[in-house]
Amino acid sequence: MQTLSIIVRSPMNLVWAGLKQWIHWQFPRVATISVAELADWLNQEGSHPLLLDTRPEVEFAVSHLPGAQRIDPQTQEFDRFQALPHDTPIVTYCSVGYRSARVADRLQTAGFTRVRNLEGSIFEWANTDHPVYQGDRRVHQVHPYDKLWGLLLNPDLHPTYPSTEG
Repeated sequence: MQTLSIIVRSPMNLVWAGLKQWIHWQFPRVATISVAELADWLNQEGSHPLLLDTRPEVEFAVSHLPGAQRIDPQTQEFDRFQALPHDTPIVTYCSVGYRSARVADRLQTAGFTRVRNLEGSIFEWANTDHPVYQGDRRVHQVHPYDKLWGLLLNPDLHPTYPSTEG
């Protein structure tokens, strides 16, 4: 009963829980990694996973996880990863986890065996105060995807654009 009261306390927690469950139903064979687990992994000495940002360039340009490489979310071919051992740890992410789960599923079909999708993706990562970057510079903004999905992103993380009113 304690868990239910925590979830119901915040309607946004309920939305996130439903969204994560829906993504899992859509991609049942794709394993996930939590934001906390990924943060711990990246803070450890030693090897880190290959981070693949599956958002379009316009979203990636606003910010991304440290060291992430962008991959087209529509890609069907993984030629650029041919030289990688198929047991290379890979973590995919997007805004909330759907596009990255789709790419993770394709990577598994291509033979990669240690693929995880970041649960909650960059929105949850940034919402929980983990660092995001523009190139090598830490920033405090994330592309909100659109007005609806942007409701899942803390308002103070939305980019500000210069006014075009004159």
